[in-house]
Amino acid sequence: MRLLAGVALVVAATSAYSAPKNLLVLGDSLSAEYGLQRGTGWTGLLQQRLQQSKADYQVVNASISGDTTIGGRNRLPALMTQHKPEVLVIELGANDALRGLPLKTSQDNLQAMIDLARQQKAKVLLVGMQIPPNYGPDYTRRFAAMYQDLAKGNKVALVPFFFEGIAADLSLFQADRIHPNEQAQPKLLDNVWPHLKPLVGVK
Repeated sequence: MRLLAGVALVVAATSAYSAPKNLLVLGDSLSAEYGLQRGTGWTGLLQQRLQQSKADYQVVNASISGDTTIGGRNRLPALMTQHKPEVLVIELGANDALRGLPLKTSQDNLQAMIDLARQQKAKVLLVGMQIPPNYGPDYTRRFAAMYQDLAKGNKVALVPFFFEGIAADLSLFQADRIHPNEQAQPKLLDNVWPHLKPLVGVK
């Protein structure tokens, strides 16, 4: 009986040691596979790339279509408690602009999410977005600068522009011309990956 108990303890310890670390993606429809088959979005492709790179991480996709920085801020405490992620990817803010929310509100919400993640020792990757010029040059400029300022001020990793290389190509968007299609998802991952690699220990 003692031998069996000892074996059970060793197995349990080994299982706990080898359990993959969690990488939490907190985003909106751009990460929630809106209009796509399950598993074909950039977050699903990210899980495959992590496995190929032998990075022992499990992607937890907590993205919700239509979510704003307010929603993300409200949801994050429970998600951090439940999943205890080593890495948090924040992809939020575009819907704030679409709804005309004040930039100060968006920035405060993003800052609160960064603060919470760092309090719990999670590494942060902020995914930057830009908005069309029809919002006005001043708002457009300040919106893009918001991500840069947050990343610089908090010394966290930043994807400068999530849609880099696809924004001007309508063939890479769904019929609504807002959401990237399945063909665009590898490019979205390629935009994220160089900034995420150091956080998950991939050279």
